[in-house]
Amino acid sequence: METISNALFWISNGLLVPVVVLLLLFFARAVLLAGGFFGEFYRRVHTQKSLAEQLEELTPDNIEEKADSLTGDRSTPLQRCVYKLYTHRDNAAYCERLLANFEVDAEQELGRSRTFVKLGPMLGLMGTLIPMGPALVGLATGDIASMAYNMQVAFATTVVGMVIAAIGVVTLQIRQRWYAREINDLEFISKTLIHGTKQTSTQPE
Repeated sequence: METISNALFWISNGLLVPVVVLLLLFFARAVLLAGGFFGEFYRRVHTQKSLAEQLEELTPDNIEEKADSLTGDRSTPLQRCVYKLYTHRDNAAYCERLLANFEVDAEQELGRSRTFVKLGPMLGLMGTLIPMGPALVGLATGDIASMAYNMQVAFATTVVGMVIAAIGVVTLQIRQRWYAREINDLEFISKTLIHGTKQTSTQPE
């Protein structure tokens, strides 16, 4: 039993360095994600407000007149998708596939935040528990310096893991609302385009 316990202890201690490295890597990626998120947030404040105002006035009768204003700027995935809906409005199957691909891309983008939400606390907990063993050994042998160092590592990894998870939670919740609204807007534009195309095709020459 002692051999098994020692083996587990060695394995656990051997995982400390990889866990700390992964925590630092995920923390760096989370900071980059947060920076890109704030830039995207300020950009969306303008574009979503402008799009919402245009969609309030959009009908099958005036959808062709709104083409230039809706498809003029193609700097974001949403605007590029709107442009493709306009250019392929006669192909219902293509439009359905386009919307499905947009949802897949949105889920892929959300996957990064979900990864931080799940792995941040896991790595933080591992980084907390692993140094506890050497800390208890140091306490038992009277090595206060070793115990203090290991406890410092344990608390630091906990904090870093929770920061990673916090960034993931905030970005995930807000991005989910963004993409849900965008998918709803795209479906509305697609259906309005289809109705407008049908009305045009049924008008007498």
